[in-house]
Amino acid sequence: MKEIYTEIRINASPSIVWNIITDFDNFGKWNPFIREISGIPKVGSEIYVFIKPPNSDGMKFKPKILKFDPENEIKWLGKLWIPKLFDGEHSLIIKKINEDNVLFIQKERFQGLLVPLFSNMLNDTKSGFQMMNQKLKQKAEKKML
Repeated sequence: MKEIYTEIRINASPSIVWNIITDFDNFGKWNPFIREISGIPKVGSEIYVFIKPPNSDGMKFKPKILKFDPENEIKWLGKLWIPKLFDGEHSLIIKKINEDNVLFIQKERFQGLLVPLFSNMLNDTKSGFQMMNQKLKQKAEKKML
């Protein structure tokens, strides 16, 4: 198992951050990591995601939403080819600090037989998380002005 964990403090309300991360139609306009996302964001549904970590051509997959807790968390499980080969449980978490500040956490836990073979790619994925977090911060804080 391997986990990537990133966090960033955002000077914006939980609702502003939530509205940005659930506005799938506009992800590609601001997000340098998750370039495309579509589908119905509800527990049990399958969505379409295209990610483009740095130094990569990108990857398409169809994860299943495991958790959809408004203004708190979206979590999905993606699988590469077949289950237990290379599975990633991705979480976008909003922790309210006060009315106008949140801690945004983006993490992913990888499990499966192929995880050791993808270590270099996972470093690029962490960089992608950090780039996305920074752009989310900029976008959310602009909305607070």
